[in-house]
Amino acid sequence: MQVFLQGLLFGIVYIAPIGMQNLFVVSTAIEQPLQRALRVALIVIAFDTSLSLACFYGVGKLLQATPWLELGVLLIGSLLVFYIGWNLLRQKEATMGTLDVDFSYKAAILTAFSVAWLNPQALIDGSVLLAAFRVSIPAALTHFFMLGVILASIIWFIGLTSLVSKFKHLMRPRVLLCINRLCGLIIILYGVKLLATFITKI
Repeated sequence: MQVFLQGLLFGIVYIAPIGMQNLFVVSTAIEQPLQRALRVALIVIAFDTSLSLACFYGVGKLLQATPWLELGVLLIGSLLVFYIGWNLLRQKEATMGTLDVDFSYKAAILTAFSVAWLNPQALIDGSVLLAAFRVSIPAALTHFFMLGVILASIIWFIGLTSLVSKFKHLMRPRVLLCINRLCGLIIILYGVKLLATFITKI
């Protein structure tokens, strides 16, 4: 139980800071009805969980050991992040909080994959942090730790989606639009950071 709670606490602390995944979840909760937003949250959880498991078993080390692969992920990731942010920036007020006819689960899956797996910093940092925990926990108990990490992801993204959806009606459409555009701007800044990292590594 102690190892499980350790994983749960680590998962919450690791996910909670504002990042591309959280911004994507918040934006979706603002734009879409609750049921659809929850489905998207489940997609994000799936990719976040797979990323945590991969980091725990050393994908970050693979990127560090394979420079060309890291460069490819940086370049593709930065371009996709720019695209995601740009779409949020050009969002129109008329579609905020409504059933967006342009919504597609295919696009949601691609975005969720991009903000998780095409972020080299998350891969490397996640690998380092999770590896540190892995060596400090008896091998027989590592699955309890990862179970806590996975549960933290489920609790956080479902809770965040539900909270934003519940209270978005208290804000006027213009405010929601500004929040969405702010999310888009921050995501574009993430893209700039990724591109700058790519350039420095060439």
